[in-house]
Amino acid sequence: MCNVCGCGSGETRIEGEGRGPAYRWAPVARRRAVQPEAAPAEPPPSEGDDGAVHFGHGPAGAHAPGMSQARMVSIERDILARNDDFAADNRRWLAGRGILALNLVSSPGSGKTSLLVRTIAALQAMPQAVPVSVVEGDQQTSFDAERIRATGAPALQINTGKGCHLDAQMVGRALTRLAPSEGSVLLVENVGNLVCPAAFDLGEAAKVVVLSVTEGEDKPLKYPDMFAAASLMLINKIDLLPHLSFDMDKTIDFALRVNPRLQVIPLSATSGEGFDAWLAWLLARREEARAGVSAPAEPEARC
Repeated sequence: MCNVCGCGSGETRIEGEGRGPAYRWAPVARRRAVQPEAAPAEPPPSEGDDGAVHFGHGPAGAHAPGMSQARMVSIERDILARNDDFAADNRRWLAGRGILALNLVSSPGSGKTSLLVRTIAALQAMPQAVPVSVVEGDQQTSFDAERIRATGAPALQINTGKGCHLDAQMVGRALTRLAPSEGSVLLVENVGNLVCPAAFDLGEAAKVVVLSVTEGEDKPLKYPDMFAAASLMLINKIDLLPHLSFDMDKTIDFALRVNPRLQVIPLSATSGEGFDAWLAWLLARREEARAGVSAPAEPEARC
């Protein structure tokens, strides 16, 4: 079980590697039951001025029945420290080849895949085509990877089972399989979730959070960790604005309250409006990655 985000038993499968799981968490029933007398004391949930009951207060910022805040903090540190080691390996591997890696995060239905398809087409149509490869993260199916491969770009599907995010070890294995070319762009489409992927560094240059106008203005305040971790917010589906009561200024204000350094680009993956600004941002980051090429590290075994 991942104590950081709460995803429980399940398995992750990387496309093309057979039916065996790449990672497995023991089902809850297999874990040794904690005897009632051994259960740690839990602080009661607090009630805010608004009357809401808050389970996210305390050092861990979360609640797990039968587990103390101190134990939760300890487990989270262990999990994230191990993930950060894999992320550092990924970052060195990418830096040695001048590859720009972006981690696209959002809730389900924001239009990430459509955004990627249009982005890939635009990069391929440039006078000097920009090579792109994609890692697709979903709980099940290869639908999104198939959409990406239809553009001609290589894509690898990672199905996380009951897991709710990609982690750095998964992406490290994907790098070995995809073998993106030097100076290319690697786009990682994370599992649709505005909570858990915020905590996991994949070795990317930046997190790009995609928010569609159909989701409402309040998402940055409801899910602040994701917007705090992101470098860029793409507000997608602006072609639908005439049919909605979405307040663009309020959304941007809420996001900047959480992260004053957040850059914002409104666009439409359908009409193409605002796409020039997104491509300019992406290409500028790519040039930074290519300019900062370090000596390539020797390939490491990725288990």
